[in-house]
Amino acid sequence: MSKPLYPGAPRAQIRRAALCILVALSLSCTRSEEKIRNLIILIGDGMGPQQIGLALAYARYAGSPAAKDRRLAIERIMREGTTGLALTSPEGFLVADSAASGTQIATGRSSRPGMIGVDSDGNPADTILEKARRSGRSAGLVSDTRITHATPASFAAHRPVRTMENEIAGDLLDSGAEVLLSGGLRHWLPENADDASSKTHALLRKSIPPHLSLRSARRDGRNLIQEAQKKGYEAVFERKGLLRSSSPKILGLFAESEMPDAIRVSRSRADRGRAIPTLAEMTEKALEVLSRNEKGFFLMVEAGQIDYACHHSDAGRLLHEMLVFDETLERIYQWARGRSDTLVVVIADHETGGFAFSYSRYNIPPGMKLPGKAFRGREYRPMNNYVSPSVLDSLHAQRKSFNDIRMEFDALPPGLRTPGNLARIFNEAVEFKISTKQAGDILAMENAPPGVTARGKKIYRLPRINDFKEFYMASGESRNNLMGRAIARDQSVVWSTGSHTASPVLLVAWGPEKHASRFRGVHHTTEVHDLMVEALGL
Repeated sequence: MSKPLYPGAPRAQIRRAALCILVALSLSCTRSEEKIRNLIILIGDGMGPQQIGLALAYARYAGSPAAKDRRLAIERIMREGTTGLALTSPEGFLVADSAASGTQIATGRSSRPGMIGVDSDGNPADTILEKARRSGRSAGLVSDTRITHATPASFAAHRPVRTMENEIAGDLLDSGAEVLLSGGLRHWLPENADDASSKTHALLRKSIPPHLSLRSARRDGRNLIQEAQKKGYEAVFERKGLLRSSSPKILGLFAESEMPDAIRVSRSRADRGRAIPTLAEMTEKALEVLSRNEKGFFLMVEAGQIDYACHHSDAGRLLHEMLVFDETLERIYQWARGRSDTLVVVIADHETGGFAFSYSRYNIPPGMKLPGKAFRGREYRPMNNYVSPSVLDSLHAQRKSFNDIRMEFDALPPGLRTPGNLARIFNEAVEFKISTKQAGDILAMENAPPGVTARGKKIYRLPRINDFKEFYMASGESRNNLMGRAIARDQSVVWSTGSHTASPVLLVAWGPEKHASRFRGVHHTTEVHDLMVEALGL
């Protein structure tokens, strides 16, 4: 046993001690700089702080919440991790669309509205998915919209316009991502797929179940399903095929366009024979497949229909979409908890709708007796309607989205498309009722301003919106917004727009503290990319 050091100790002993200290410091530095193997980013499309607030309020204050212990996964990771803010503005503008903001998160380069995977000058920019794959990691994209939609596309495609979904499908396939799970089948089928007399149709129908239409959006003969299979992907089209797959590469396309909204998901979740997986189930499968790679993985998951609900001023659907988001986050949390090699990032690409609860002078509640001394001999009487928590249960009880209500009404024979029938269909599905007069106002039309088009066709008539009409962009869906506005007073809900806002969004990082802590504070979406790349050591 060596003697302790003391003044005048032999030089060799001092050198050995110094060497031990240097080695220890070197090992310590190496450990402190250890990089993350796995990075999972969950994007709530259109999810501002107020949308998160709705979900938190439901969990805490509803009469019978669908949330264990009245706590959500988002609350848990915010408490255990780091929370900051993200600014979403694209180059030259204040308000972002999903393409620009998704591209900025994916590439770290400023982009412009509508662009996919290209910088503000129009040059292709490397994405974090591409960088991760070059490092030997696996990669996956999961969404409950379409896999060719703006957010997933931004991580693996490079196109000047987000509407080039047929080309984007090819880019996704060429990206090499091992897992692609979503809707959007129509962009992967050759143009003659819907010709029931063709060999192509017969071949596709052997593997694609009958609940899926074989209608194609392509204008060429490329069969991307067949191309994917040649690249080693197992193509799956229904839940049971996904759950039983053991393939290292999976292409899952579960809807012709976007997948079912969250109200449909909530109503069918208990059905084990259902054909369509939930976002949480797709995410679990992605984690199962990608985690086989010892070098790690990158996974982007999008809860994309929060945005749809807010575009439609549909507060009931919004609540269900937020619960689908949180269910997915809970699965991610359970998979990653206890791991020191995984970082989870939660963000939104932008906020949609300007949703909020607001107090009003409508339906002010009656006075009440309180036991406190200050109210002895008098009643407490609120000056305004500050919103009863019971509204949360009524929102959750909604049985159809506004979009499904509108489509059910539009499917009626022309002679039956009356205000009375709209009111009937609406009131059967929604706890907040409308009158026949309100239904008539929802159906009212007006002449469109010159130059208004939709999908390249001129629009001559539009639903009549009496104020802020310029902020309701989807002409074919504006009746959804009118439904929301018709019952907003009873819901104590306000919507500021039918489109996006420039509101900063919450940014949450959960995982090893030395990496998660760097997300604290205010960051631009381009900087979020840089922080993720740094964590992965790319």
